[in-house]
Amino acid sequence: MRRAQGAVDASFAGESDEGGEQDEGEEDGHGEEVQECVHGSTVAAPQGFGEWQDCHRTLNYCHTVAMLNNVAVLLLDEVHPFELGVLCEVFGLDRSDEGLPVQDFAVVSAEGPVLRTHAGFTLSTPYGLDRLDEADLVAVPAGSHFVARSYPEEVLEALRRTVERGARVLSVCSGAFVLGAAGLLDGRRCTTHWRHSAELARRFPAAVVEPDVLYVDAGPVISSAGTAAGIDACLHLLRQEHGPDVANAVARRMVVPPHRDGGQAQYVERPLPRTRCDTVGDTLAWMEGHLEQEMTVDQLAALTHMSPRTFARRFQQETGTTPYRWLLRQRVLLAQHLLEASDETMDAIAGRTGFGNAAALRHQFVRSLGTTPQAYRRTFRGPVATPERV
Repeated sequence: MRRAQGAVDASFAGESDEGGEQDEGEEDGHGEEVQECVHGSTVAAPQGFGEWQDCHRTLNYCHTVAMLNNVAVLLLDEVHPFELGVLCEVFGLDRSDEGLPVQDFAVVSAEGPVLRTHAGFTLSTPYGLDRLDEADLVAVPAGSHFVARSYPEEVLEALRRTVERGARVLSVCSGAFVLGAAGLLDGRRCTTHWRHSAELARRFPAAVVEPDVLYVDAGPVISSAGTAAGIDACLHLLRQEHGPDVANAVARRMVVPPHRDGGQAQYVERPLPRTRCDTVGDTLAWMEGHLEQEMTVDQLAALTHMSPRTFARRFQQETGTTPYRWLLRQRVLLAQHLLEASDETMDAIAGRTGFGNAAALRHQFVRSLGTTPQAYRRTFRGPVATPERV
């Protein structure tokens, strides 16, 4: 009888599954509590509850603005209209007829009275940089070439003043590069779209880039990933400042979930690594065709006609990873495909992918992608067609 592979053949090259860690996204076991500063008071916050949105602030920070009443959006040339629209939708609409708070909202130009968008039309606004000095929140949407361009010093100084006086700044997608240029990401955890996370870390080495989360609340600086993650971050801020009822009501009005499962990892395109030569190519093909089976380094080395030590070294050289991690990634990729394309049960998918049982599948899926198999299926499977009645 084949054993359940909770450790996914962890005997590979002495690697372990790092057992004993709390499963990210687990629903139970909040663990100890720590004190977190919010609105000048102290509240209890659970520790050890791993979620895809990272909202741990530095414990000695507490913003001095009483409430989120005044919001300014900072526009730079070639701004992306959709990300701008997210901020306008969340903070700029008057929903007082529903009993919801209204923000004093303004769109501010950082580079002249008329700004281009990447979609081919222009924007104009009467507000200049001085409008930022009265804002409780300054938000920076994404834009074309934000990853590589430079920014006017007066813009960066205005952002630094915003944080120094106790207000918040928030970036959507590549807007994080503007915050980075102002030095506001130094020593802070942050995020951006997964396509730009490596470049963000390269350009601002003092920043602590978290590439897999949807947003990070690091004290006065909030950064978010792609477009939809900007909505997540904005709703998080509404929830924090005005309470869950307000955030949920705005989410319903926008027809979006008030709280999403999963992180960026489930959206990242990860093609199979290409080998630089064909020494282990045949073995990789065999492994991919037998993912449901147990495998050991000794077995794979014999298949490749090498000693285990030589095989492990050559595998690392040609694939850029270890046999254990390569196998785990292929099993997760197959599980993703089956969750998207089939109606098989979790136990059946676990058997086909070599995880052995649904619990082991869930554990490795959460560790790799930051979401559960069920949540992933709901996101990517879409509605299941029902047979027509005759």
